[in-house]
Amino acid sequence: MIHRRFFNEQLAQASYLIACDHSRLALVIDPNRDVERYIEAAARENLRIVAVTETHIHADFVSGARELALRTGSQLYLSSAGGRDWQYAFAEESHADLLTDGSHFLVGDLRVDAVHTPGHTPEHMSFLVTDTSTATGPMGAFTGDFIFVGDVGRPDLLERAAGMEGTMDSAARQLFDSLRNFKTYPDYLQLWPGHGAGSACGKSLGTMPQTTLGYEKLFNWALAESDEAAFVSEVLAGQPEPPAYFAIMKRLNREGPPGRALSIPDEAEPQEIVRALDAGEIVVDLRLPPDYAAAHAKGTINLPANKSFLNWSGALLPYDRDLWFIGAASESARRELASNLSLIGIDRARGVYPSERLGDLFGKGAQRASISEADIRDVKGRNDRFILDVRTRAEFADGHIPNAVNIPLQELQSRLDEVPSGPVVIHCQGGTRSAIASSVVQKHGHSAANMTGGFSEWERAGLPVERRDAKAEVA
Repeated sequence: MIHRRFFNEQLAQASYLIACDHSRLALVIDPNRDVERYIEAAARENLRIVAVTETHIHADFVSGARELALRTGSQLYLSSAGGRDWQYAFAEESHADLLTDGSHFLVGDLRVDAVHTPGHTPEHMSFLVTDTSTATGPMGAFTGDFIFVGDVGRPDLLERAAGMEGTMDSAARQLFDSLRNFKTYPDYLQLWPGHGAGSACGKSLGTMPQTTLGYEKLFNWALAESDEAAFVSEVLAGQPEPPAYFAIMKRLNREGPPGRALSIPDEAEPQEIVRALDAGEIVVDLRLPPDYAAAHAKGTINLPANKSFLNWSGALLPYDRDLWFIGAASESARRELASNLSLIGIDRARGVYPSERLGDLFGKGAQRASISEADIRDVKGRNDRFILDVRTRAEFADGHIPNAVNIPLQELQSRLDEVPSGPVVIHCQGGTRSAIASSVVQKHGHSAANMTGGFSEWERAGLPVERRDAKAEVA
């Protein structure tokens, strides 16, 4: 069997290509919107993609399954489990084969068995793979967002991201049952998960690309827990706030993910950026936070182009408005920016202005601004400034500055009316999220200061800390 893993670091997302070595026929599992990479990989190894499937309706990226099947003339396989509300709306027009628990299909000598593993989502499937040319039982399973290295898929997203009220407790119980059933497979079974560390689809995912069922039974808390009530309590406690764009992705991927027609933004002229700022349009500065804090165009927001860029773009950028950027503006950089944003369905990047020419913006009428810093000792004991903590609720519950107000960065855009006028001191754990938050708060007219060192530095200094019961922070 030929096995290839594709990993997108910004999404912490894994997709896979497996193929029969004899027939050279291939299957792609959980492709993202960048379908060219699978087509090119297959061509390099003289493989023919004949089947495409996915483990579930994804929430964190635009699925490429529909487009890849169309581009390659492949058979599309989709789950039909989970009830009426969790059926793929495009399945019939795409001539998809619908899978239920126990369904199987062949790709050359490879047998793929669908196992219904609900909990993360109602329709979730895992896929057991058997190389029938050499074995009579499966060698491994593609577990999607069911079992990760060291963790399991979160069962709260339907309620917290998609607005399905009252579903997370029952989903957690479904997940417990799915794990109990799956543990009956042999310990040698290899597991190939759909995400790694950095994904918002779980709490504490490991960095290893694969694992075995036996290892997870020993060292994954969720598979080791035998009490249902204790499992439900633990799996729901401390889950981070889901990025705002998850609800949009769920809808797109259920109704029919759009094809990818990549539009490369132009290199913008300074007057275009000034006009956009004057008109209140969204202008994103991609530089590192220290550079942005020192000097930037007033009215921009700072989303540094790092591994977390897509997560915060999905949380803070609109899908229905044109977007402008300040950063690396070479043709390759602009193409990469558009490609990355397209993975989460943001397709309206209009232009990129070269950051090395920032001074020209000020000469054309943009106002110069900066973000001030606040030392932890300046914050201690002062009641004249609003202290905004943009960490997750679980982090806040575990320990926070007395009198601080918690608005997770994922929710900041929709809760800006809760930030009073006057000076605002913003912090997170170490300084990255608070730098972004400071730019958002400043754009909306507040005087923002970023607390250097964040809560980590506050705690290390032995300053006062309040705590709550983290398990009360589920809702």
